[in-house]
Amino acid sequence: MGYDASDAEINYMQIKGDAGYMETKPMPIDDAIKSIREQENRKFNQSVDLVVNIKNIDLKKPENKFSKRIILPHGTGKDVKVCVIGENGNITKPDIEGFEKNKAEAKKLGKKYDFFLCEPPLMPLVGKVLGRYLAPKGKMPELLLPGKNPASITDELKKSVRIRVRDSPSIQIIVGKENMNDAQIKENAKHAIEEIKKSLPAKAQIRSVFIKTTMGRPIRIGV
Repeated sequence: MGYDASDAEINYMQIKGDAGYMETKPMPIDDAIKSIREQENRKFNQSVDLVVNIKNIDLKKPENKFSKRIILPHGTGKDVKVCVIGENGNITKPDIEGFEKNKAEAKKLGKKYDFFLCEPPLMPLVGKVLGRYLAPKGKMPELLLPGKNPASITDELKKSVRIRVRDSPSIQIIVGKENMNDAQIKENAKHAIEEIKKSLPAKAQIRSVFIKTTMGRPIRIGV
């Protein structure tokens, strides 16, 4: 017998064109990781993604939407790009002022970088000029406080992912790459699931969790 799928799961299933996976029973995560590795090999190092579907959450209420950065024990395995906005950063005050006139370039920032750090004096200007492009992607900068070492924070960000619920009761994040070992992927996935549980608003619960490679078939796992 199948399970009661949320709209997010149905939409996800339809996009991937794989109706059969919804009827499978949850699989232990160790077996699921082995199973996704046994699927068709690709000629590139695929990402390993976690898809978490949530129930009992009313997204018409703004307070139920959230965005939170979490640090994975073994990082994502991918090249994470961090942008520092400040006097000696990747982007300076004159750059931001230039984006005000060049909206096309401003829009590209959210795709170019995964995370942003910003020195406090520039945050109001960043919010005014870049907020409309970064906020919808959940990429508004974190404050780079005086005395903090940008290099150490950048290293932390490179091991981070953002869990975010906005318009759909579903979260999809990367928890590794194919070239990572099973234990690393498992630890990352279990840590992410626990962090998502902690972040859910009252009454909301995890409905189901799937693990998959970039081009692979999703496998439901038990939580």
